[in-house]
Amino acid sequence: MKKFSLQNLGPGLLYAGAAVGVSHLVQSTRAGASYGLWMVAIVLVTNLVKYPFFEFTSRYTAVKRKSVLEAYKDMGNWALWLFLAITVLTMFIIQAAIVTVTSGLAKGIFGLDLSMSIISAFILVITATTLIIGKYSLLDKLMKFIIISLTATSLVAAFLSVGENLHRTNQFNFNMDLSENAHLFFLVALIGWMPAPIDITVWQSMWTRERQKSDNNFDLKSTLFDFKIGYWGTAILAVLFVILGSMTLYNTNIELASGGVAFSNQLLGIYTTSIGSWAYPIIAVAALTTMFSTNLSVMDAYPRVLGETIRLLGLSTKKIPYSTWIALVVSGTLIVVFFFMKNMRQMVDLATTLSFLSAPILGFLNYKIVTNKNFPDNAKPNKLLRTLSIIGLTVMVVLSVVYIYTKIV
Repeated sequence: MKKFSLQNLGPGLLYAGAAVGVSHLVQSTRAGASYGLWMVAIVLVTNLVKYPFFEFTSRYTAVKRKSVLEAYKDMGNWALWLFLAITVLTMFIIQAAIVTVTSGLAKGIFGLDLSMSIISAFILVITATTLIIGKYSLLDKLMKFIIISLTATSLVAAFLSVGENLHRTNQFNFNMDLSENAHLFFLVALIGWMPAPIDITVWQSMWTRERQKSDNNFDLKSTLFDFKIGYWGTAILAVLFVILGSMTLYNTNIELASGGVAFSNQLLGIYTTSIGSWAYPIIAVAALTTMFSTNLSVMDAYPRVLGETIRLLGLSTKKIPYSTWIALVVSGTLIVVFFFMKNMRQMVDLATTLSFLSAPILGFLNYKIVTNKNFPDNAKPNKLLRTLSIIGLTVMVVLSVVYIYTKIV
């Protein structure tokens, strides 16, 4: 493995760029604000039980030097069709949720006198143009700066907020009651995108494969090290956002707003209350660039996985251009934003819930590709990881059944 340097990190930070966004700025902050510091434990346990499914795809690509989609193909076309169906059903809603949060931040920070839909359209066009011009290399370079900036400011804000607020609020009252639908539904939404939807495991595989093309020494050890930096880094960030939400809003009778602009003002207010008003420009830039990075990562991923899936299924005799897939993602997202968006919170909860319900399916597929007889024995996950993955699958299936039963009955 190479000596550690920031320059050597790649797919792990792209994963972080895709993961750190709605699940952190919105859902983790809401968790702390609504339920207190106990949610730190929920966030950490969720990251732990979902870890194997994310690690498995990086492991597979590092060893086989193929994308996970090729592994699905080897399992049978049914696996590819299943992944394609999940992607098509969720991608426009997920991209719409992300761009809605981003436009709320932009509108609040710059005081734009434009509708959220128009701002979202501008952001989507800017994101698409950036990717078509710069593609992977630009995305790789931007992510290092963005993730480090947000981590630094969040760490300072969380540390200062604890020192100022821990003594005056009872942070350890656990008031989540899963017999109440609102509490159960929020937990499902939180877990759905904590630390990220499992769809990202396929994206991570595609980014790792792209990195391998330019770095033949990106072996199993390097790949897993890169992945762990990104994965556990996002877990720490999620904890910081829970702490910020808890320390500043829990037991204050102040509820986080459902509108994008009002929420962004509250979020930035949490930081400035903790650090000081002088830090507003730094925090505003960090938050906005974080959400922009999520837009970039997600919009880059969908063309890659869609194009590869279509190719492997033999549905097209020629390669569909990257820009065509980008145009499809932008068009579908705009339809959702202009005609189906009621408020930011509803959009986020819908996207995260859909991801949660599809997680056991994709998790099982990822488990199979690194435990079957065709995967080298010396590269298979150890017994602890396999056991943890079975526990994770069981938990996700049980919660999914409870959620569906509660919704129906």
